[in-house]
Amino acid sequence: MEEMFVAVKLASSFALVGILSWILYLYGDLWQKSQRVRRKLQMQGIRGPPPSFLHGNLPDMQRIQSQASSINKSTTTNNHSEQFLAHDYSATLFPYFEHWRKQYGLVYTYSTGMKQHLYVNHPDLVREMNQCITLGLGKPSYITNKLAPMLGNGILRANGVSWAHQRKLVAAEFFMDKVKGMVGLMIESAQPLLQKWEQVIEGQGGVTAEVKVDADLRGLSADVISRVCFGHSYTKGKEVFSKLRSIQKIMSKQGGFLFGLGSFRDKLNLWTKKQSEISTLEREIESLIWELVEKRKRECSETSSEKDLMQLLLESAMSDQNLGKDFSKQFVVDNCKNIYFAGHETTAVAASWCLMLLALHPEWQTRIRTEVAEHCPNSIPNADSLPLFKTMTMVIQEVLRLYPAGAFVSRETYEDIQIGNLNVPKGVCLWTLIPTLHRDPEIWGPDANEFKPERFSEGVSKACKFPQAYVPFGLGTRLCLGKNFAMVQLKVVLALIISKFSFSLSPSYRHSPAYRMIVVPGHGVYILIQKI
Repeated sequence: MEEMFVAVKLASSFALVGILSWILYLYGDLWQKSQRVRRKLQMQGIRGPPPSFLHGNLPDMQRIQSQASSINKSTTTNNHSEQFLAHDYSATLFPYFEHWRKQYGLVYTYSTGMKQHLYVNHPDLVREMNQCITLGLGKPSYITNKLAPMLGNGILRANGVSWAHQRKLVAAEFFMDKVKGMVGLMIESAQPLLQKWEQVIEGQGGVTAEVKVDADLRGLSADVISRVCFGHSYTKGKEVFSKLRSIQKIMSKQGGFLFGLGSFRDKLNLWTKKQSEISTLEREIESLIWELVEKRKRECSETSSEKDLMQLLLESAMSDQNLGKDFSKQFVVDNCKNIYFAGHETTAVAASWCLMLLALHPEWQTRIRTEVAEHCPNSIPNADSLPLFKTMTMVIQEVLRLYPAGAFVSRETYEDIQIGNLNVPKGVCLWTLIPTLHRDPEIWGPDANEFKPERFSEGVSKACKFPQAYVPFGLGTRLCLGKNFAMVQLKVVLALIISKFSFSLSPSYRHSPAYRMIVVPGHGVYILIQKI
């Protein structure tokens, strides 16, 4: 009995020592390190909300978010006038950023737990970030770790040398000369959508019909990606898209995806209930993609057809003597996942916002329709006519200004970095809120919240006071690789739709931008269409 008592006492002592050691580690290492970083920023004149021990500013963020949510529930609008465009949705989706911006200005610091952040929305500093080419500035690790099931170790998650290597392999496949060669397949992919909408009109009386464009545009965009990048139709790749979207929905359900907001119990429940589901989906996606890769390899060996992106990725990986066979396989699978997700989701959402705004402004539909008819007698665009669509380009640029798919440019310093006159210590996460930049009256003028495509009539350089503040595709060396691809696809899709249909916003539409890794129409986009 005495020996048992001694053993229990020793075990309790060891447990107590362990707990004390953990507390000392939290306070003496993590917390003090975070505070040293904060002091370095404060010494440069950067202010911010005071953090609490262990939690940083998370309690403040939860409180501000909760207050904003209760207000928004009573003010959600389905007003189809110009008024809802002026709705500051960044203040709705990320109210703590706007709350602190009013208090501390365009540059301030805050913390989430032990992590120090720097909010940067000053145009000059955004330009400096744009010009920063060091590999010591990359994607925030705590965010990319959460995205691992969806993106693997592909180019969207990678940092440092790995990112540079992958970018070199992937970027060339999205240069404009390559993208121009994809126009025919984009047109081919759009035909089923056009036919479907014609049938819907006939089925609803032959004059006007209501359509929810989101799913149709997502399917179209997915088919384009499947055809031009991976050599197969959407019907063969739809399982991959469906499963990736399932992971996205699971990960987006928790409101604190970016910063860990929400109660510990909620986060624990989500993790325990959904982690196994995510893991299963992840394995299934990888198996499906590799099956498609192997099938494509056999097809390419049997024909002399031009190689698609999937085959080129495989050959690039296999030809690199520094990569093993397993890494080569993972490189191809992960980058296919990246292109599947980013390539179709963001373009489909941008197209949805385009149709929403054009439905509100039929005069711009007319102008685009006239332009397409002028340069394409048969109303079918081609690679040569697309650069002539000046009006359409202005409209797309304005849509991407008001509703950029990406809400943030986010970076983490992996070494001490100089950005303009700021010395940013290692380990700081930098955040630039794109919608705020794009709607700032100091940059865009008093009509910043209005839909005015003509502001881009002389290009981005003349559209606003600080052109570097226009960043719908991100900025710097990590500028979206698919920028050319997205712009060309948007032009093709809009040209085909506007040539065949006129449309207005349906009474069913509820304006409610939502953040689900990208900014999407929360309740979809419903329009009333009729054949021309």
